[in-house]
Amino acid sequence: MNPTPTSLSTWTLIMDAGPLVKLILLLLLGASVLTWAILYQKSKTIKASREDDEKFIDYFWTSKSLDEISNNRDAFEHSTVAKVFAAAYRELRKMPVPEITNLERSLNRAQMVQMDSLEKHVDWLATIASAAPFIGLFGTVWGIMNSFQGIGATGSANLAVVAPGISEALIATAVGLAAAIPASIGYNSLLSKIKRCSLDMETFSQEFLNMVQRNLSNAAKVQRHGNESEQNA
Repeated sequence: MNPTPTSLSTWTLIMDAGPLVKLILLLLLGASVLTWAILYQKSKTIKASREDDEKFIDYFWTSKSLDEISNNRDAFEHSTVAKVFAAAYRELRKMPVPEITNLERSLNRAQMVQMDSLEKHVDWLATIASAAPFIGLFGTVWGIMNSFQGIGATGSANLAVVAPGISEALIATAVGLAAAIPASIGYNSLLSKIKRCSLDMETFSQEFLNMVQRNLSNAAKVQRHGNESEQNA
């Protein structure tokens, strides 16, 4: 009498898997959902930030005064550069005479805050990318161990006995890779976009400091010239 064929469909193998393998598959599924949620949210946030950064920088260099820029900053709510400017502007308002060292510290601090916001949750992608394959491999090893135990218990090593257990075990590795690959690609992609945002903030900060230094230098020259004129008079 021929043995009843065993179904090797993916869903059947998952449903027939042991409790630990099912737990691992659920964990990997949760990691995959978290990966796509982070990718969607961070990609949306960074895209909006980049678009507002470009608009704000254009607006900054065409505006007539810092007060005007500060009053209209809310129009660029997603711009990291605008938030860096806001921090520098507040620092300028606090000082009767602008001090470049204090202003530079304020700009650096604002950049760090914005970078921390942009990088929030991104490290989860690196964790999933590195851990998911090993979690899947653990499920595979556990499944293969159970398969060999079944072989030992039945005393049979034919394909009909071995194939279901091996297939069930390999699903965990496949799911682990399915979770890790998007996480790894997404992590590198987001880091590249965040670096561009960082470069925009750094470039703006340097140009803003140069502008303030030029204004201070021009003011000093005017004052010195005025003093010389008074002495000559």
